[in-house]
Amino acid sequence: MPSPPSPSPAPSGIGPDLLAASLAPAMATAVSLTDALAWVAIGTFALAFVFQWRGGSDTARHVAAVAWVLFGVFWVTMVPYYYGEARSPLQTILALAALPLCLYTGYLLARGRESLLLLSKAVAIMGLIYLPAETIPFVRQWLIETTAAQTHWGMERLGHSPGLSEGPEYGYMSRFDFDPDETVTGRTTYIIMACTGIGSMAIFGGLTAAVKAPFRRKATAFALAIGVIWILNFFRNVFIGLASPWGWFQYEPLIYVATEWMGAPANQTSFLVAHNFIAQFLSIFALVGITYLVIRILPEVLAVLEDVLFVLTGTEYDLEAAVGAEVRTDGAGDER
Repeated sequence: MPSPPSPSPAPSGIGPDLLAASLAPAMATAVSLTDALAWVAIGTFALAFVFQWRGGSDTARHVAAVAWVLFGVFWVTMVPYYYGEARSPLQTILALAALPLCLYTGYLLARGRESLLLLSKAVAIMGLIYLPAETIPFVRQWLIETTAAQTHWGMERLGHSPGLSEGPEYGYMSRFDFDPDETVTGRTTYIIMACTGIGSMAIFGGLTAAVKAPFRRKATAFALAIGVIWILNFFRNVFIGLASPWGWFQYEPLIYVATEWMGAPANQTSFLVAHNFIAQFLSIFALVGITYLVIRILPEVLAVLEDVLFVLTGTEYDLEAAVGAEVRTDGAGDER
């Protein structure tokens, strides 16, 4: 999603996702503590997978337990960013909840719940998809500038053609160059890494790659998820990119919430409502819907989701029976 530059442009990224989901925005000039923790955590997850692959399940469990502890600490370091800079209640709450959940997952692994190694493998793959995209400059630039160009194309279809200029992060051509004197709020937005949808794509990349299933079904499920994410992310960016400058939500009750409760300037209200409330909460429902579509093609991912629910609730679930999916572990009827 786009993020509004302040009057004196400073790097400011407000990310999605979606659960879920994304690892930290890297700073433009140096590897921060959060970035380092992310790499160490994902590397430890990957090491656990190597031990499991070599037949050392007990060692893999204990290494994965350490990885979950590191992963929880990583999310805690993101709380100041989500609360102070991003002003995102949803992401702040999720980051705070991540530490106890990660610690509990590590505890379950250390106590012998070997099935959680599959979830750990999925997280490792998610990180190995996201972190290189975030930290390799030419990949990051291509993703951001391509997303900005596509979003601008969408704006043009709706009668708006502000053009693109350099954004305050990295100097990429990612800022929608609205004339502040001609818009309602005097603000505009720019595309950051989180706006590309790569975080959500990494989630489904990890899920589909981690499970054992025929390649054809895994590839089909992954392609479907990526396609739906791209379409929804496109509309989301266009929506936020126009709502902010044109003040679609500049109403007094919303301005009061933005200024008094969130400490934001009044002219940022439309951005915060469009991005932090409407888009972020709708993204949760989108992820649930995409997950359901993936399950219909690749029901093997239910095993991962069952362990997620166990961590959250302490109760064993049979999702295969609940959704009526038949898990095919031998790939019968599918081309490999």
